[in-house]
Amino acid sequence: MSGIDREIYIENRTSLIDKHLPETEKSQRELKTEGMVYLFNDRQTMERVGEEIKQRGERTGAEDSEDKYERYGLFFAEPIGYILKLDGTRIPLHYGEIKIKKSTGKYHVIPRTRPRTTKS
Repeated sequence: MSGIDREIYIENRTSLIDKHLPETEKSQRELKTEGMVYLFNDRQTMERVGEEIKQRGERTGAEDSEDKYERYGLFFAEPIGYILKLDGTRIPLHYGEIKIKKSTGKYHVIPRTRPRTTKS
């Protein structure tokens, strides 16, 4: 079965949103401290990716009762974002993930290289 068949709610903490948007204070800080940052092309792309995952996404990751999150993802033909490295290098990203907190049903959208495959 694809898509998310229950009610979920967008996480309104700006830190989780801004971390994945270009030119925000949060993403710039992440770039400086981590040496790279995973970004969507823009807010509109992030919102579109979230809607498409809700409709067509597949459950991903290992079943882990201790994990506080449930994840759904989807590959896209066109890049939805990029990894930005400190030296300015950009690596295109074609995979998006919705990460849902099990206890609240709140989610945020993340650009990734591929689905999560291990417990971590």
